[in-house]
Amino acid sequence: MASAHLNSLTARHAALDASVAAETRRPLPDQVRLARLKREKLKVKEEMTRSA
Repeated sequence: MASAHLNSLTARHAALDASVAAETRRPLPDQVRLARLKREKLKVKEEMTRSA
């Protein structure tokens, strides 16, 4: 069961990474959205570390 949770977190982390990359490619990136995405990505990464 933990493996399914870890897979879910990995997918969420990858999706957030893609969102961060897309936002940074915009001509005028929204810094507030970028900061929120990065914070969420870090939270997911920390949970992945705890779950491993």
